[in-house]
Amino acid sequence: MAASCKLSGGLWKSYYNGQEVNDPAKLDIDHMVPLAEAWDSGASAWTPARREAYANDQDASSSLVAMTARSNRQKADQDPRDWMPPLPSAHCRYISEWVGTKLRWNLAADNAEMDALAVFAHGDCAKTAVIFTPAP
Repeated sequence: MAASCKLSGGLWKSYYNGQEVNDPAKLDIDHMVPLAEAWDSGASAWTPARREAYANDQDASSSLVAMTARSNRQKADQDPRDWMPPLPSAHCRYISEWVGTKLRWNLAADNAEMDALAVFAHGDCAKTAVIFTPAP
């Protein structure tokens, strides 16, 4: 897409909060696992090229998520221990995509994060599949 091109129409649904948006300026592209969280989870030891590949990962549909700017600001760099989508019906999908992204990039999870994920894995999300392809 050339620098002068702009989206002229469409409708996006932010699955984090269920809000429908028809103005792309009201959307942010969220890193499923925020860059700061990735850094703390192992990306700090990566080469600059691998960090760039992570930041721009378009080969996994859940790595980069269109969401409302407000939700993105609320999430910031928090993990599931400290932030979950405001829409309860999005929780299992979010947890699945979070874990899938961590596994895709071989990122670690600390004990508090694991405890938070376990609550969902052993509760409402017990039957939710985690699907991922390892990053190149």
